Amino acid sequence: MKSRMVLGALILAASTSAAGAAACGHAAEGFGAWLDGVRGEAAAEGISQRTLDSSLSGVVYDRAIIARDRGQRVFKLTFEKFAARLVTPARLARGRALLQNHAALLQRIEERYGVPGPVLVAIWGLETGYGADNGNFRTMQALATLAYDCRRSAQFTDELKEALRIVQRGDMAPSQMRGDWAGEIGQTQFMPSSYLKYAVDFDGDGRRDLIRSTPDALASTANFLRANGWRTGAGWADGETNFAVFLEWNKAQVYARTIAYFATKLSARE
Repeated sequence: MKSRMVLGALILAASTSAAGAAACGHAAEGFGAWLDGVRGEAAAEGISQRTLDSSLSGVVYDRAIIARDRGQRVFKLTFEKFAARLVTPARLARGRALLQNHAALLQRIEERYGVPGPVLVAIWGLETGYGADNGNFRTMQALATLAYDCRRSAQFTDELKEALRIVQRGDMAPSQMRGDWAGEIGQTQFMPSSYLKYAVDFDGDGRRDLIRSTPDALASTANFLRANGWRTGAGWADGETNFAVFLEWNKAQVYARTIAYFATKLSARE
């Protein structure tokens, strides 16, 4: 009976806070009240108070995130310019070296998920320079800012709640959750919803750590691709069976083509 009363109070608090806060906004004013509403909703959905306090304490509206969101001009480049910018000789050489260094690991991943090493290394290289730059934005703050912004509020509110669930599940502490400006986490940049669905513990340490564990990051990427339709042994070039799976990874056609191009270069399938 007591637990039902507590849950009822949480639901009432959530609805009251949400009603008193704006659904979204374009400036810092109103952000605090909006975030209180989200806290209430998350509590009503089973997120613990401890998780909420540790994750959302100190989170503020971040104008730098909004500026990044409005400035994505790179995806408007032609494929030739985009690929030349990302698939550099140095990145290609590093990728080939990593294919050799991690040959045993990549073979085990391919045996489990059916995704070849060159595909995983291409994504790894394009996303973070092979883990060299995972991003240093505070994930909770980035997601909360984008969730409050009216452009894609519902999408990022869901992602913020999924990030809270990652903390509650014990995979990462909020202080460890740093990544790119749109909330992507880890060496191959998983959104929180994908992290929850596809992250795997491939190194056997009991945690799904896509930031510090290369085996976890690469195996989780393979798990994502397989779950989204990857067919073992099929081609991945534009027009081939597995190319559509790259569009599940990133909706931008120019990016999907660049993954395919880079993977082909790495596998010497010229």
